[in-house]
Amino acid sequence: MSAPTSFAEPLWTAEELATATGGRLVGAPAGALVGVSIDSRTIGQGEIYVAIKGDVHDGHAFTVGAFARGAGLAIVDEAHAAQLESAGPLLVVKDTLAALAAAGIAARKRSQARIVAVTGSVGKTSTKEALRAALGQDGPTHASAASFNNHWGVPLTLARLPKSAAYGVFEIGMNHPDEIRPLVKMVRPHVAIVTNVEPVHLAQFRDVEQIADAKAEIFEGLEPGGHAVINRDNAHYERLAAAARACGATVMSFGEHVGADARLDRVALKEASSCVAATILAEPLTFKVGAPGRHVVQNALGVLLAAKLLGADLALAALALAHFEAPTGRGRRYALQTPSGAITVIDESYNANPASMRAALALLGQTPVGSGGRRVAALGDMLELGPQAEALHAGVAEACAKVDLVFTAGPLMKALHDALPAAKRGGWADTAAELQPMLLDRLKGGDALMVKGSNGSRMGPIVAALQARFAAVPVDETVTAG
Repeated sequence: MSAPTSFAEPLWTAEELATATGGRLVGAPAGALVGVSIDSRTIGQGEIYVAIKGDVHDGHAFTVGAFARGAGLAIVDEAHAAQLESAGPLLVVKDTLAALAAAGIAARKRSQARIVAVTGSVGKTSTKEALRAALGQDGPTHASAASFNNHWGVPLTLARLPKSAAYGVFEIGMNHPDEIRPLVKMVRPHVAIVTNVEPVHLAQFRDVEQIADAKAEIFEGLEPGGHAVINRDNAHYERLAAAARACGATVMSFGEHVGADARLDRVALKEASSCVAATILAEPLTFKVGAPGRHVVQNALGVLLAAKLLGADLALAALALAHFEAPTGRGRRYALQTPSGAITVIDESYNANPASMRAALALLGQTPVGSGGRRVAALGDMLELGPQAEALHAGVAEACAKVDLVFTAGPLMKALHDALPAAKRGGWADTAAELQPMLLDRLKGGDALMVKGSNGSRMGPIVAALQARFAAVPVDETVTAG
């Protein structure tokens, strides 16, 4: 994956921030303000610290520590201003989260960058990172860090938008209706991508159609003349396209469908990458994607279509995708040496829903194994699926056809365990921590293991335990499908 583009110029002056937020300055920064952070533990020299009140902690309690680590200015509220005046230069506001949003809106207003926003039930972060890589070859590109896609992550990413950026890439997430709408109206993208619509966060929605409507909120913030880029192969394409047109957007599509504007013609799937022949806006293009999986190839088509619509060089964007790697927890691969031989570990532990679970199992199914090796899945609960949760878990059994052994963790995954043929049942435990020793004891040389579950199911530590126990070895790449 391409490293984030470096921006050398100061990001804000204290006076600009005061104007943007309506706050009052107490003291003056000693140097340039070069960044914005809400985490006192990782703040850099000369960055602005915004004291956000979260669900667990109030950031005001860490303001002194932020200054000790080099913060150049802190944004605090009136209620804490008096007690923090001696800590360092302050910008005092009524509400710090509202001030962060105001700073983000001001940063967007002053920016000349071409902006793309991404949402979807599956693949948002990977697509955002692929856009960062593709557009970064054409000009200075600013993009969301990690999965900063919510009510504080989006304004924080906007507030970090440098004046000199040529492109901006924003991920926008949601788990209930009316969440995307206010965020995209801050971002004001020129291109809005919907990767797909799947049964995710069903606990908060009546049905999948309502999820599609919530995803379609992203089109409401498009700039005049903007483009909606939609997965043509998704069952909800027509619903999304109608919503986009109602917002005045020009609808463009990607996928295998014959009518897609970015159409997949041929693909050779490999263990750690894919080779693709496609047609992008009537232009034939052959390129490599550095991360594996047909679902990644699908989204790469959307990335290249968006890059073309934003005015970027299509050839450079395509070349950049050859170096794209799956983000940590979203398909990153490791080869580890056990006493009985090497194993492949596919880390999909960041999150899970029925669609991404099926995609990950399909990827495991095409992964080569060593002599005597097996394809092994370790799966944790998929959360926020509402009353259909047990049925949706049991329904994953059909996607395990090419998997030899399935280990499951969590009360919901018991439904999948029970739905599997006895020969495929590796073992079930109530928690991932209880499953871990059972799994590690059963692995052997030649195995390919995929670990996946929702964040709350805590499957990530299993990958960390494997890396702690076994040494890393180079990964060999082989063609596995055509």
